[in-house]
Amino acid sequence: MAEDNKEQSVTHFLELIKSSRRGKFKIYIGMSAGVGKSYRMLQEAHSLLRNGIDIQIGYIETHNRAETHALLAGLPMIARRKIFYKGKELEEMDLKAILNRHPEVVIVDELAHSNIEGSKNSKRWQDVMDILNAGINVISAVNIQHLESLNEEIEKITGISITERIPDKILEAADEIVNIDLTADELIDRLKDGKIYDKSKVERALDNFFRSEKILQLREIALKEVAHHLERKINIEVPKQIKLRPEKFLACISSNAETSKVVIRKTARLASYYRSPWIVLYVQSSGESLDKIKLDKQRHLINNFKLATELGGEVLKVKSDQITQTIMQVAKDREITTICIGKPHLSLFQLILRTPVFNGLLKNIASTEIDLVILS
Repeated sequence: MAEDNKEQSVTHFLELIKSSRRGKFKIYIGMSAGVGKSYRMLQEAHSLLRNGIDIQIGYIETHNRAETHALLAGLPMIARRKIFYKGKELEEMDLKAILNRHPEVVIVDELAHSNIEGSKNSKRWQDVMDILNAGINVISAVNIQHLESLNEEIEKITGISITERIPDKILEAADEIVNIDLTADELIDRLKDGKIYDKSKVERALDNFFRSEKILQLREIALKEVAHHLERKINIEVPKQIKLRPEKFLACISSNAETSKVVIRKTARLASYYRSPWIVLYVQSSGESLDKIKLDKQRHLINNFKLATELGGEVLKVKSDQITQTIMQVAKDREITTICIGKPHLSLFQLILRTPVFNGLLKNIASTEIDLVILS
């Protein structure tokens, strides 16, 4: 073995060892301040403590919320380090003390926080990476507006510039993400009851950030982000043969203008309901080549392709006289879960007896897990 290959082998093995020692990472995510992320982290800390887990509070921000502050009682805490900065005494999370103490689990709040100048890392998420790499499990929290890729979108919704941000890779590195979800009404009620900010700030908050339409949009973004994380986790961790496949529809159309229009529209509605991608497949046999098909049929076919595109479908045109085999091959290649076709003008029994394409399709589908939908 060449020296370079030996070196690569050793490096790879070291990386495997390090990754197996890396701590587990759990993030509580919320659509805004006040949904209860810190509260839930402290509840979990009490639960872990009762179960004999060596847990420490590395950093928590209660914002003087009475219910949250009360949960600090009885929890072991690593003291913050005091720093003099620009003539003021400030407190920061003590990364070195956490690494030296090396608890099983540490709570680290405010993941997007920027550290004071002169700290080992400029950002708290970098501190968290150091803690994880040391083999310590971390529970942290962040609001959705601090995610780098969503920065501009959320600024348009809220009208507020977010300067403290975390890269998307931090969420991708999480072993578990928990969304703390409240309805807009519940969050506004918490605000009015003084559970988020001091009562002197409530009216201003209601006029600005805490407006129902803004909260609803942020809530949707947070829910989608957690759903995406779960989908990524399933794709990585669950073997392909046992995991639930996401729905994907294939609309099979012919040059019959009216039937095709119905199939396209109804498949679009089904796909919209399942929030799924969908494809329109037109298999052009030699009998439907451009020199043999009438101009009006060509025009209708082009209009139906355009309709499918406008409704968000992908159009796929394949030249083949093996119609059944082509449909099944496309379904296999594109991981289709449901094939949609138009209702024939003959009775179903007659169709099965007389139509080789449909008969072949039924036989082929019977040996797969693909559903067949006949649209009226």
